[in-house]
Amino acid sequence: MINGFKVLVIDDSYTSSLFMASALENAGYRVITASDGPQGWLKALQERPHCVILDVVLPGGVDGFRLCRLLRAQDPQRRLPIIMVSVKNTSMDKAWGLRQGADRYLSKPFSEESFVQLVGEVLAERY
Repeated sequence: MINGFKVLVIDDSYTSSLFMASALENAGYRVITASDGPQGWLKALQERPHCVILDVVLPGGVDGFRLCRLLRAQDPQRRLPIIMVSVKNTSMDKAWGLRQGADRYLSKPFSEESFVQLVGEVLAERY
């Protein structure tokens, strides 16, 4: 485990979630997953992750943009790195994600290497 860092992956796609979790675990991170907005919110509060990977399109009545705003409301000093991931990849989508409080916005599909590198970068900025 890299310095004991815990990463929460919130994505409703089993395939995407498995891809991201496996990449992070192979790099030495401890990974927790959630498959919808409400479950992700609860796990973020209970598990206190060091980083959140957040899909934009989520079921359960709380999409990624809203969940990002909720997380930021609990963390106004922006100590928690949030990376939004999505197939929505227009410049407007990216700008909106960053305005909601995300630190980075990564368009799907992405490589395992670039994903793990990005997680490492945002964690290095905070810890």
